[in-house]
Amino acid sequence: MPLDARDTRDAPDAQLAARAANGDRAALEALLDRHADRVYAVCCRIVGNPDDAHDATQDALLAITRGINRFNGASTFTTWLYRVATNAALDEVRRRSRRPTPFDVLPERVDAGAPESRIDDQLMIDAALRDVPVDFRAPLVLRDLADLDYAQIGAILDIPPGTVRSRIAR
Repeated sequence: MPLDARDTRDAPDAQLAARAANGDRAALEALLDRHADRVYAVCCRIVGNPDDAHDATQDALLAITRGINRFNGASTFTTWLYRVATNAALDEVRRRSRRPTPFDVLPERVDAGAPESRIDDQLMIDAALRDVPVDFRAPLVLRDLADLDYAQIGAILDIPPGTVRSRIAR
């Protein structure tokens, strides 16, 4: 039975994912709406520009839609989602063959009331991330943006937690 708007707004991700895997379109839409901004932010930080980030985000959301029935709950839904988003972003980086691209906007929305120093800090972080190789950028983004621990990042990137720790430290 499909969820109504209130149920989708208040339902935990695991419940929505299970419902979506069973064909509940409203549950799937609720999950995608709830997490689309995070997916875009991760993609934008990894690929380094908004145009490629939009492409990677579309690929990630499509992969989530097509693969929701393969989400088995072994990890949290957001960990699985970050893995799909990270893979889509890394695929986009490989597709563009390391060609330099402009970075024109912030990868995440900034509140109109945000302090000027926060905006300056964000711009400096974004500029610094552009210079970091993608193998090192992905762990940084997942640690900073998603606030994941080393084990979760390692699971997403399919590398040992010690490697995650060393890549972040560099």
